[in-house]
Amino acid sequence: MRALVLLVDDEVDQVEMYRLGLEAAAFRVIAAHTGADAVVRARDHQPHAIVLDLRLPDMTGWEVCSLLKNDPQTERIPIVILTAAVEPSLAEQAAAAGCVTHLLKPCFPDDLSRTLREILALHPQA
Repeated sequence: MRALVLLVDDEVDQVEMYRLGLEAAAFRVIAAHTGADAVVRARDHQPHAIVLDLRLPDMTGWEVCSLLKNDPQTERIPIVILTAAVEPSLAEQAAAAGCVTHLLKPCFPDDLSRTLREILALHPQA
C-alpha cells in the first residue's frame, strides 16, 4: 500500500509542486490550505505522515501541531515542518512540538520524499 501524506500549505503552487513530486515517488497525497482544514483532514484520513508549513492564514503551524499532538486520533502521526521561516531555534522548537524533523524551503521534492521514506521506516505504526 502506498503511504498517504497530508500536505499543509496555503500556497497552492507549493502544494502542487510537492504533490507532483510525491506522487511520482509513489506516495498518495491529500492537501489542506488552512490549519483548521489540516486538523479535520488528519482526523478523517489518518495519513501516514503530515508535511506542515508554519505560516497559515488561520493559525500557525505550531498551533496545528499542538492540536494534532494533543488529540488521541492524530497524536502518533509523524509531522515534518516544511517552512521558509528561518528561525535560529527552529530545530529545538520542532522537537519540543513533537515533530520528527524540519526542512527549509526551497526544498526539492526528491529530498522531501527521501525524508518521508526515512521517517516512515522509523514510524511504521503511523
